[in-house]
This record gives sequence, structure tokens and C-alpha cells, in this order.
Amino acid sequence: QVQLIESGGGLVQPGGSLTLSCAASGGSFRNGAMAWFRQAPGKEREFVATKRWATGATRLADSVKGRFAISGDNTKNTVYLQMNSLKSEDTAVYFCAGGYPITSTLTSHSAYRVWGKGTLVTVSS
Repeated sequence: QVQLIESGGGLVQPGGSLTLSCAASGGSFRNGAMAWFRQAPGKEREFVATKRWATGATRLADSVKGRFAISGDNTKNTVYLQMNSLKSEDTAVYFCAGGYPITSTLTSHSAYRVWGKGTLVTVSS
């Protein structure tokens, strides 16, 4: 069974940068996608970014475009989320997810069947 393990969260000042990693073990999503979602306190889980392994195509939420980037290393079954120009509103638990979404469900959390436990990102001075 595939497991996803996130790392890289922590405390960062506004305007700072952080890179999250998500490693898949016990399998891969080579024919699917791996994504990042986040959940802030008192809010619903929201889509952040996704990457299709087969095509390399990526999609980002409007709220992070121009600041975040998703990339991956298929030799390591690992996806990364590079976060720049962080804002206080980026504070959340960030979850990695893997699955086989179709184009219309790429940003839907229900399309991803395997989830990591999450890593906390706190943006504060």
C-alpha cells in the first residue's frame, strides 16, 4: 500500500520561503497525479497544486500562482512544493495526496485516494 510522507514544514517570516517534500513509499502514482492541499484553522481543506507524472502538467490555485511552484522527481517518487513570498494567510497544515484524477477533478480532494498526515506551515513574524 502506498504511503505518503511530508516534510519541510515550519515557522517562517512573512515574505520568506519554504520547500515542502512528499515522498511516496510502497508504490507510486506514475500514471496519476500527486497534489498539495492545505487546511487552515477553522477552514475547509483547499487545493494548492497538482502535478501529473505522465505529462508533467501542473496546475496551481489562483491564490498561490506566481508564488508557489510544484515539481517532482520520478526517480525518487517525490513531489515538492516551493513556496515563496509567503503570507500570513498561507498558514495551514499542508497535505500531500496521490491519485488518478481526470482533468475535471484535478483540484478536487475527493479525486485523491491516498493522503499524508500533513505538515504545519506557520507564517508569522
